[in-house]
Amino acid sequence: MDPIVLRDLSRTFAMGDTAVHALRGVSLTVARGEFVAIMGTSGSGKSTLMNLLGCLDQPTAGDYVLDGVHVSRLDRRQLADIRNQKIGFVFQGFNLLPRTSALENVELPLLYDRTGRIADPRRQALAALDRVGLGDRIHHEPARLSGGQQQRVAIARALINQPAILLADEPTGNLDTHTSVEVMAVFQELNRQGMTILLVTHEPDIACYARRIIELRDGRIVRDEPVAGPRLADSDLAAWPVSGGGRP
Repeated sequence: MDPIVLRDLSRTFAMGDTAVHALRGVSLTVARGEFVAIMGTSGSGKSTLMNLLGCLDQPTAGDYVLDGVHVSRLDRRQLADIRNQKIGFVFQGFNLLPRTSALENVELPLLYDRTGRIADPRRQALAALDRVGLGDRIHHEPARLSGGQQQRVAIARALINQPAILLADEPTGNLDTHTSVEVMAVFQELNRQGMTILLVTHEPDIACYARRIIELRDGRIVRDEPVAGPRLADSDLAAWPVSGGGRP
């Protein structure tokens, strides 16, 4: 089963007496285990698409099927449950609680999990931090972590509910070039482990780390093609085992 299927998805906003067509009949399938970069200039519709994919908004028309669930038919509470159970979010701003340890930040989403799927939240959080190479930083507060380490904590937090997909919105936007490569190495390793990832970026150099690029313009898909030989992170970072311990 493909985790994401969009059929003729549209989103229109009312601006006074004017209708703004942010998305115009977008159809798209993302297979399990894909790593897709979504690109587009300001106003292209990429942020609207990300909000719909993340169940933060609902389409005006069309159908969205996420991991077998017809999202377009859900009410607000059901959407919240889907966000918590099936989607991991990574944002440009790390959105970490400043006076809280990395471990406690990662555990936070489980406070809102009403399903009880995760029997041992502490063990799950430790495993998520170890998976992104921060097994030796679990008690560090954000101020004691570098920007790249903070983003890796945010990625671990996104993984803790064992989501069907990982949505990353400009995850390297606040990072320098070297640290951006470090973070993209994490995404590439997670994808090699089977995680389905959709990444929104305006940077072509970052998009090339994905395996497929989708470009939006005026609410429509104008390009959808595989990346020929996806760019790998620097040799020292690409060789770093994300599932192992932390980097010094």
